Amino acid sequence: MTPFANMTYLNFEDPEILKQQQDALDKVRAQFGKEYPNIINGKEVFTERKTTSINPGNPDEVVGVFQKGGQDGAEVAIQAAAKAFETWKFTPAQERANYLFRTAQIIRERRLEINAWMISEAGKSFLEADADTCEGIDFLEFYGREALRYSENQPLTPYPGEKIEYFYIPLGVGICIPPWNFPWAIMIGISSAAVATGNTVVMKPSSDTPMMAKLFVDIMHEVGLPDGVLNFFVASGAQAGDYMVQHPKTRFITFTGSMEVGLRVNKLAAEKSDGQIWIKRVIAEMGGKDSIIVDHEADLDSAATGAVVSAFGFQGQKCSACSRVIVDEKVYDEFIEKVKAEVAKIKIGNPYENFRMGPVINKSAEDSMLEYIEIGKKEGRLICGGKKVEGLNGYYIEPTVFADIDPMARISQEEIFGPVLAIIKSSDYDNALDIANNTIYGLTGAVYSENLQKLDRAKHEFHVGNLYLNRKCTGAVVDVQPFGGFNMSGTDSKAGSRDYLSLFLQGKSCTTKLK
Repeated sequence: MTPFANMTYLNFEDPEILKQQQDALDKVRAQFGKEYPNIINGKEVFTERKTTSINPGNPDEVVGVFQKGGQDGAEVAIQAAAKAFETWKFTPAQERANYLFRTAQIIRERRLEINAWMISEAGKSFLEADADTCEGIDFLEFYGREALRYSENQPLTPYPGEKIEYFYIPLGVGICIPPWNFPWAIMIGISSAAVATGNTVVMKPSSDTPMMAKLFVDIMHEVGLPDGVLNFFVASGAQAGDYMVQHPKTRFITFTGSMEVGLRVNKLAAEKSDGQIWIKRVIAEMGGKDSIIVDHEADLDSAATGAVVSAFGFQGQKCSACSRVIVDEKVYDEFIEKVKAEVAKIKIGNPYENFRMGPVINKSAEDSMLEYIEIGKKEGRLICGGKKVEGLNGYYIEPTVFADIDPMARISQEEIFGPVLAIIKSSDYDNALDIANNTIYGLTGAVYSENLQKLDRAKHEFHVGNLYLNRKCTGAVVDVQPFGGFNMSGTDSKAGSRDYLSLFLQGKSCTTKLK
């Protein structure tokens, strides 16, 4: 087996590659409006109620019509996964890993098509979509190799007169609840980790991006994954979500989404249900209010570029996105001017035309962001953006920057999850670190400084799961920057790390007395 290596993104400045992606978009758009079933135990299931996936860049376009399952469907899906687990848990690790490797190969072959569906359903730019697709491939390749490593007998201290073994076994049935903002990479990461380690899954994708999960499940079935191991279940969160989390046969839940929903999942999972014989495990990644510190000894051009890329990549709809920049008062005004110049370079438009910045995910998100912008106008000084983009049929909001924000202001403390950036003045580096740590979150952060002592202090004093020095705070890469946060950002379940698969396994010690 070759050593793991990360995928390389496509260069869409190459006219030939750009045209290939545009052609793939045309082919995908020709398939819009079709209806797709849930897949439970390998069988197609239709429900009376439906989920409609639309193109956020043009809400008049229906990407696809999906099902909307309830408690009855959830029960069938969990029972199917439980039955499949009885045989899947004994499947050799090499065989399980091979399903992931073969799936990764098919995704490589269908890369542009998958990008096209994501551009259409999530509103991503060409590069953001391709990066998402590449990360999904990386997860499959990395977790497949990790499953093989975890399947080996683990090293122990020898003991005379006994044969000692320590090995890992799978947990059981897992509920995988991926988000809409990384509808391919995170969805693949949480489900493939579970499958590779011998567990079975009921996947409940986001109602905003069900097509991406359907594509993945279809590919996994194409490579021969047994029925019931990975079930595709588009459902009502209110009707089916709580039911699945509380089900006595649910062994673990992997969730990526808002803090509020994540805390609810954790609370429900902690309550023992009738017939439940284990403590459920929750693997949660919940969000952030991420800061970049700009020291007076920083390269301000690099800092301004990094802050703007971190704040407005994929419209700021990343839990890792920079939503606060904390700037030393000595360079505050100069830095603001550089940020304004960087933001002015951003062009907004339909993702089909590969604009750098596209729509936010839906009308509800747009309304929430516009409300926060109005709050920001009262809390600080608007220096860029501040309104919905006119003349585009979709959910487009200008990249918005506020200056002179108090560290405890609402737009400094509350997760907005959109293209809104708050700039905060610090009196010195000590004050900057205090401000950076003053939220309930702790996901990503960055420090720009040429002072090595200050960078070293940040390693120990800036309390985030992913810290970046003199670079942007987004763009974690599998097995390069293991990803997961502290505090209300989640359970620090480092995705893309060599620890991650242990979350889906339990250790078993076996000792044999020798004659």
